[in-house]
Amino acid sequence: MKTVLKILSTVLIFTFVTISNAQNVPLERNYFQLSPRIGYDFPSYNNDTPYIDYKGGIDLGISFDYYFNWFGLGADFDFIKNKPKSTYPTNLGTINTTLIENGITRLFYGIGPNAQIRSSSGKFKTEFNTRFGLASIKGGRTLLTNITSSPPKMLNFHAGYNLSNVFSFKGQVKLTYFLSKNFGFNVGTYYLKHFNTKELLDPSLGISAGYQPFNDDEGHITIKEGNPKVRAEPCNCGISSIGLFAGVTIKFNKTKVCPVCGKEHTPFCCSTCGCSVTITAKDKYTGETLPNTDVVLADINGNIVQSATTNSYGVVVFKEVKEDNYLIRGKLYGVTLEEGSITKEEFKNCKQNTEGIQKVIEYADRNFILQGQAVVCNTNKPLSGVSVFLKHSSKAEEKRTVTDNKGEYIFHINENATYTIRGKKDNYFSQIETVSTSNYNRNTTLFVKLEVCLTYVECNTTIPLKNIHFALDKDIVRENAKIELNKLVDFMKTYPLIKVELSSHTDSQGSDAYNEDLSQRRANNSAAYIISQGINPNRIVAKGYGEYRLLNHCANGVKCSDAEHEVNRRTEFKVLCPE
Repeated sequence: MKTVLKILSTVLIFTFVTISNAQNVPLERNYFQLSPRIGYDFPSYNNDTPYIDYKGGIDLGISFDYYFNWFGLGADFDFIKNKPKSTYPTNLGTINTTLIENGITRLFYGIGPNAQIRSSSGKFKTEFNTRFGLASIKGGRTLLTNITSSPPKMLNFHAGYNLSNVFSFKGQVKLTYFLSKNFGFNVGTYYLKHFNTKELLDPSLGISAGYQPFNDDEGHITIKEGNPKVRAEPCNCGISSIGLFAGVTIKFNKTKVCPVCGKEHTPFCCSTCGCSVTITAKDKYTGETLPNTDVVLADINGNIVQSATTNSYGVVVFKEVKEDNYLIRGKLYGVTLEEGSITKEEFKNCKQNTEGIQKVIEYADRNFILQGQAVVCNTNKPLSGVSVFLKHSSKAEEKRTVTDNKGEYIFHINENATYTIRGKKDNYFSQIETVSTSNYNRNTTLFVKLEVCLTYVECNTTIPLKNIHFALDKDIVRENAKIELNKLVDFMKTYPLIKVELSSHTDSQGSDAYNEDLSQRRANNSAAYIISQGINPNRIVAKGYGEYRLLNHCANGVKCSDAEHEVNRRTEFKVLCPE
């Protein structure tokens, strides 16, 4: 057993070295592999039977594997031959004995997943196989008899096994060295476990195992008088083994007919049938890969040969590209990427078992890409069909787009600029968001994320207006507050029949009467601004609630922070239900 452990340790160390030296070498795809083998099996029969051991034996097996890439599926078949060995003492003086030892055969057949790692040279491959299946276990009857006595007397006995369809598990590591593309030698090790392996009950003796006790006096063995010790109930114990093997590996590569040359060949690049061209779209400044980039491969006259959109890794692959000179063009959200090219000379280096031609095209625009989403406020529910307006803070320009079915939208925004963003959709009221690109570095960031929320408007539902701030003890509407009030103006112009209550609220600091008067003046002035923007005075009601509708516990006499008081200082509106 020590020798076995040394061999297993060597295999594991070699496996570790192979994995450590493995690189991202392109693995062949979609091929079948056949691996016959011969080995030696070291069994462990856990039947708790004294004076019977089990010898190792031959293992003949074969593996059928299909690999999609690094992952695959496989099936194994194993024929294993072991033999029991009686360890009952035989130096019994004048006693004559006979021994019957029937060999044990195990047949295993199972299926399961594979994984493989290839070394940087491509010559070595490490495979990890897992198999689940069934086994049959036959034989193992052992009988040592004292033929001197009359009648002959049993000294040592085990009934053996006669099992079919035993659930089994096998784990295997296999190392292969390829002499050529399709042929190699392999070595490996396995662990095999059989479950619920119930022993036979001998019909003539009526027991599963037993032995005759004996005396051992300084090496002089004498048989004790009396009945043997027996186990009548069959043991439902497990059988397991480890094994070492060597074999050959034969690969059968999947072939296909090349539409260019009309020949069958493995699906890799070749000079006559065309090369695989992999194009990665990246941002020039951040190095970030760019999904959803439209890429075209065109000839030198500008005619499109192939086109596709990059995947989530910013990559697109054009297969079987015929040898020629090409232009590579890309476009991301309407912005053209820097043009690339492929020359005929590059096709000469495209051999079998390579990754083909690799190219990168770059997005060099200094603008940021604003990726946003419109959602229902206080939820993650996206809103499609929302008109989104982007306004530059210092330029008289406004851009508009519409959200897609995921509620998403795209804008290109300048460096060192500030924008306001709002949405517009029937029966919804939009918050206004602000984004400043001065907070971002274009050398490290391309995409800026922003969410705009809209609230579905129903009568008598209160909706807060953000950023309506007044100076301490003042009621004058500030310029930055007018931006928020303009949202309400736009909403009332969109729905000319609705009436609105505009309310102002204070915190509990100061007297109740003073806060009520202050909030009423603020509400009146806010309403006056809205009326000045062309809204009929009969459509808006100004109401100051003072400190009577607090949102938290910060009432009179309660000590609170300024942040807690600020929650209560707010301006709201609600659509009034028709009387």
